[in-house]
Amino acid sequence: ATLSVSAETDPNPVLTAVPSLSIAPDARAGGMGDAGVATAPDVYSQYWNPAKYAFAPSRSAFAVSYTPWLRKIVDDIALMNAVGYYKLGTEGNQALSASIRYFSIGDVNITDAQGVLMSTIAPYEMAVDLGYSRKLTETFSGSVTVRYIRADYSGGENNDGSPGSTFAADIAGYNESYINLGKSESLLSFGFNISNIGGKISNNDGATSSFIPTNLRLGASLMYPLSEVSTLSFSLDANKLLVPTPPTREDSGDNYAEDLRKYYDGNSISGIFKSFGDAPGGFSEELKEIAWSFGTEYDYDNKFKVRAGYFHENKMKGNRQYFTFGAGFKMSAFQLDAAYLVSTASSNPLDQTLRFSLAFDIDALRKL
Repeated sequence: ATLSVSAETDPNPVLTAVPSLSIAPDARAGGMGDAGVATAPDVYSQYWNPAKYAFAPSRSAFAVSYTPWLRKIVDDIALMNAVGYYKLGTEGNQALSASIRYFSIGDVNITDAQGVLMSTIAPYEMAVDLGYSRKLTETFSGSVTVRYIRADYSGGENNDGSPGSTFAADIAGYNESYINLGKSESLLSFGFNISNIGGKISNNDGATSSFIPTNLRLGASLMYPLSEVSTLSFSLDANKLLVPTPPTREDSGDNYAEDLRKYYDGNSISGIFKSFGDAPGGFSEELKEIAWSFGTEYDYDNKFKVRAGYFHENKMKGNRQYFTFGAGFKMSAFQLDAAYLVSTASSNPLDQTLRFSLAFDIDALRKL
């Protein structure tokens, strides 16, 4: 059937449960347009690409980050994240990593039909994961990660709904090699991460279930030396949710209710394969489901970093479009990063989002 003009342009985002899993937790990538699958390895790689830990220069590190969220609307929503890794063996070709993220949705007032306050609840989303990475060749590494996901919007037994939980896994790879650009030896990196491969999640005792944000991220990065103590990096990520596209009324017609029921009853694993060719608008709509991140980073002597980036999501699929800016300062064993988001789409609640990260190099701390 031929789609109408409105069906090709009206919003039809791919919705998932536990959307906080798609929020960048750290200020480094947050300052580079949310690009991170192929950037130089750092302690925050657990979210972007854990395979990078096998190439990390430090033997162990940990970090914490804090991101106030939607501060133009409310003042008590935030994402908190802690992450760390440890390289195994004398050669350091393997690494164990772990992280915990907690997304507080703030206080929500529950009222009766007359508007009288009955109770106040504190819904949240959280995830705990453990990863293992290993060098498979001199230039390539792979990793697997297992994750426990929990979402509780009920606020207790006396409120509607119930906590939901599920397990998921990530599969990632990373390759880095040196190439000659003119008279300079540059580092070229590629990476991929298929994250949150797992079951669906329910918050009503199994009556209905929703897809979690299974995601494919591909990217490349080039680090070019400007001098003996400074480098300039460019990174590009392509990001696509591996979740089926919901049906539209224009495409389904009188069968919309049945198509919607089949959508929510669908299997999460088969949904990964369906996600590449099920958009109601055909191939053109599939392309619109790809979000792009571009970032650049200037590094002076591994002590001072300046970053900028741009993130673009099609208007039909969410319309997140914004510039990001950031900076990092490293002092001995400590590194502080900050990032700031400036929306280019009108009425974007993410505008002026500010995030902070603090990292600790364990080897450097021991030397202190």
